[in-house]
Amino acid sequence: MLIRDEQEDDHASIADVTARAFAGAEHSDQTEPAIIDRLRAAKVLTISLVAVEDAVVVGHVAFSPVTIDGTQSKWFGLGPVAVEPHHQSSGIGSALIRRGLERLRSNGAAGCVVLGDPAYYSRFGFERDDALRYEGAPPEYFMQLSLTAQKTPAGRVDYAPAFTG
Repeated sequence: MLIRDEQEDDHASIADVTARAFAGAEHSDQTEPAIIDRLRAAKVLTISLVAVEDAVVVGHVAFSPVTIDGTQSKWFGLGPVAVEPHHQSSGIGSALIRRGLERLRSNGAAGCVVLGDPAYYSRFGFERDDALRYEGAPPEYFMQLSLTAQKTPAGRVDYAPAFTG
C-alpha cells in the first residue's frame, strides 16, 4: 500500500470511496464527499492523503483548520476519513491517520480535534478535554490531541464552514 498526497485525478475516486464508506452509517448524513469538495474549493484542505493499492484509491483522510472561539489557531480537524468497505479493518485508516498526524506535527501544528468513536480514536492519543468544546454532538465523541508541549487552549471549536454547507 502506498500513502501519498492526493492528486487532481484522484478527486472522483476520493468522492466514490468516501460515499461507499459512509453509506448506511447511522451517524452520517451522506454529505462527506461534498464536504471534501467544499474544503478543496475553499483551499482549506490542509492535508489530503490517499491510500493506493494496485493503482486504485482505497482510502482517504482529510485535515483542515479549525477555529477556537472564532480565532484562527494552529489546530486542525481530522476528517472525513474513509476506507473502501471491503478494505476496512485492515489498518488502512489507521495508517492514513498516523501519516496525517505526522505531517501536522512536522508542519508545526499545535493540535488536532476529531469527532468520532472514542474507542477508535483513543488509539492515536485522542482524549476528551473539557477545555475544548464542540456544539451539536455528545461531548464524549469530541476529542483532542495536543501535538506540542503547550497547554491545550480553551474554547468553542468550529470546523471550516465547508462542513455545514
